[in-house]
Amino acid sequence: MADENRFLITVLSACNFVIGMGAFVVIGLLAPVGEALGVTTAQAGYLMTIYAIAYAILSPVLVSWTGGLGRRRVLAIGMGLFGFGALCSALAPGIGWLYAARVVMAAGAGMFTPVSAAVAAGLSAPQERGRVLAAVVFGLTLAQVFGVPTGSWVAYTFGWRFAFWLVLALAAVAGWLVWTRVPKGLRFQPVSLGDLGVVLRDGLVMGAVLFTASFLGAIYVLFTFFQPLLSATMGFERDGITLALLVFGIGAVAGNILGGFLADRIGPVRTLVILSLSQIVILPFFSILPLPVWLLFAVIFFWSVFGWSFMAAQQLRLLSLAPDSASVVLALNAAAIYVGTAAGSAVGAQVLAVGGLNLLGVAASVAALGTLGHILWSHRAATLRTTAV
Repeated sequence: MADENRFLITVLSACNFVIGMGAFVVIGLLAPVGEALGVTTAQAGYLMTIYAIAYAILSPVLVSWTGGLGRRRVLAIGMGLFGFGALCSALAPGIGWLYAARVVMAAGAGMFTPVSAAVAAGLSAPQERGRVLAAVVFGLTLAQVFGVPTGSWVAYTFGWRFAFWLVLALAAVAGWLVWTRVPKGLRFQPVSLGDLGVVLRDGLVMGAVLFTASFLGAIYVLFTFFQPLLSATMGFERDGITLALLVFGIGAVAGNILGGFLADRIGPVRTLVILSLSQIVILPFFSILPLPVWLLFAVIFFWSVFGWSFMAAQQLRLLSLAPDSASVVLALNAAAIYVGTAAGSAVGAQVLAVGGLNLLGVAASVAALGTLGHILWSHRAATLRTTAV
């Protein structure tokens, strides 16, 4: 790969770091936001759910609608919207305003992330795409290491609004990087709302896309309420929560690297089967808390490693199923991330209301069992289509 393409991918990854921090920082803010705005933890948890639903609806539509524009312009508009949403979040007088601001942030992220992945895939050789896609997603996973725990620490120390001011400042820098470093006039095969309709009507491709939702949905049954779970069962406060999120983030970075390697080495389907099995085994540990701190951190690390290894393999698989609709299918995949997040958060809230915090791990493991069935069914369907052709 040419040096200029490597640099561009680094820029896109850095921008996705900002997207990841702004999207997921609320995981560590639920208690401070709830206390400040006078709402319950479950109501504060809907900040993630609303963001997820908005992203799922808006991302494929906005990416298709802007398919004829230069990629630099689309990326800049997306980052600008994301930053404006962070500004509105920081100024929110109540929970309703904050919900609306999260919709704006989701719209910006829904334009930026899938287009950045499509650009990276379009600039790379087929045999490198697993690692290149992992590199672009690396920014999102790095946000788990530094962005989310930093935001959590800032929220507990200076107030939750300061966390969104920090996201706004980073979004401004990211927007400048996009406008000055992404080549002007960068275009690939244009897509339209009609192309979106074609993909939506393809049951095989959509079944494959929705694996992302089922995989992440199982994770977010638990992860949405990670902070209150650790507070209630382990007695963790600011520093303990921050350290747990840091361990999770380190695992996410390791998983991102591992996922790209496995996808190129053993293929995306085998990789996804292995990762689904790992979630089934690991998640029940969170239903037997408290554990010794060292053991808990080991469980968190490996949970994150195997959880965040899936993205490169999933994107590579989708590109092989719909190579002529890369931007659209990656936008739908990005939307599926937040469908899964929303569904997992909603299920987690119901589990929390009915069975309490300690039931979350078992419920998430059961959901992961469904994920395993999903990838096996989806792969069989793809094989049958290929054989028929």
